[in-house]
Amino acid sequence: MPRRFWRALLAAGILGAFAAAALPPLFVLPTLVIAIPGLLALIGARRRAWEAFWLGCAFGFGHHVFGLYWITDAILIEAADFWWFVPIAVPGLAAILAPFIGVAALAAWYVPAGWRRLVLFAAVWMLGDLARQFIGGGFPWNPWASVWALPGLAGEIMLQPVAILGTPGVTGLTVLLAGLPALGRRGRYAGGALLLLWVGFGAVWHTRPAGPAPGFTAILVQGNVAEGDKWSAARALAIFRRYLDLTSEGVYRSGAGPKLVIWPETASPYPLLDDPDARQAIALAAGGAPALVGSVRRGADGRPRNSLIALDGEGKVIGVYDKYHLVPGGEYQPAWLPLPVDIVPGGGFAPGSGPKTLALPGLVPVAPLICYEAIYPHAIVDEAARPRLLVNVTNDAWFGNSSGPRQHLAAARMRAIEEGLPLMRAANTGISVAFDGHGGELTRLDLGQTGVTVVAVPGALPPPPFARFGLVVPLLLALAAGGGALARKWEISAHQFKT
Repeated sequence: MPRRFWRALLAAGILGAFAAAALPPLFVLPTLVIAIPGLLALIGARRRAWEAFWLGCAFGFGHHVFGLYWITDAILIEAADFWWFVPIAVPGLAAILAPFIGVAALAAWYVPAGWRRLVLFAAVWMLGDLARQFIGGGFPWNPWASVWALPGLAGEIMLQPVAILGTPGVTGLTVLLAGLPALGRRGRYAGGALLLLWVGFGAVWHTRPAGPAPGFTAILVQGNVAEGDKWSAARALAIFRRYLDLTSEGVYRSGAGPKLVIWPETASPYPLLDDPDARQAIALAAGGAPALVGSVRRGADGRPRNSLIALDGEGKVIGVYDKYHLVPGGEYQPAWLPLPVDIVPGGGFAPGSGPKTLALPGLVPVAPLICYEAIYPHAIVDEAARPRLLVNVTNDAWFGNSSGPRQHLAAARMRAIEEGLPLMRAANTGISVAFDGHGGELTRLDLGQTGVTVVAVPGALPPPPFARFGLVVPLLLALAAGGGALARKWEISAHQFKT
């Protein structure tokens, strides 16, 4: 490759890394209005299509390396066995994700500079985000819609469009908004108008009234157990007692009335389906309230499942949910990820059958989400038995005090808004949070805290458009925008053909 093109590749990679500062938890949004116009300028200066593709890939590689650096923290917990994987994991994953942006850059190169190039670029980026939800098991982490998950009311207002367009649609709008300054004065005016319209819509939409509150209290338990201690046989009893004591504290603080106790992902060091004494101890600590407890169980095939066990007030099992969106390389080793060792022995965890609604006595129907499942738009609810509450249990202890848990939290917040449902999130080491159906934060236990928080569960909103129609909304938006951007090119091509 010519030396000048190597410099362009380096510039694109730096722009992508720079744009990663807009992601949670930094939210440095001005980086986007530098990164996207910069990339479009680099694309416009190339004479060959393949150069535009590789510039987009370089941008994506830099962006994902810096946006996903925290994955290394999980590997370092087991550094004695997987030290060799440290220099491979994040760059390898970034290289897999980079071509999705490369294709958007390639498509943009084929149309003249101006609004058509920007619109087509944003539309194909949106299609890429839709595709990466499904390809290779899916990894739709860090969509650009999450840059609006600002703390407090500002984030609540700016995230409201996901109720209409879903996360992929808002990601496309974000790319478009970031690129408008590249179109000169008119582009800047258009960007200001779009931003004002965005704020106005969010300010109005987030005032929609919810239905009546269901009249019970959620008790979110955060044990704050270090990942290195989590499966220690010597520590198991102490960990279990910690969760029991916190549960009793939460029940006392919640006062009279119906309750729901929620423990994080794999919180119980004992397999609850096989341990009636452990179930009885939880029921006693919960004061007869139903409980949702993360636990590992084994199926008839002998393979483990990452499960959420529903217990009634007497400690009887009244429901089981198995995680079905498993983490590639963490919970199972996919065939497309060839490695010199079996990083998940015995074939890894077995997946569940899909979204499920749990019926709890005296409470509302609940849709459970275990950890990684919270990053998938419109893949969390059984539409045949629509719930009125989302419960997300997770264990982010793998990722320490990094961007990872904050980015994961932003994803859970967007799921609440997309579905118009309150979401209760219990995390082992944090962040444990309750959101209402607008994404408004009701209570929080931050990273590294041991404790319990109590919240009155709010009512559900009427299903917003994205909850009703799903991914077809951003798909049609992307196709319409892309078709509009290409219409002029097709018209010219047809005229040339006739001539």
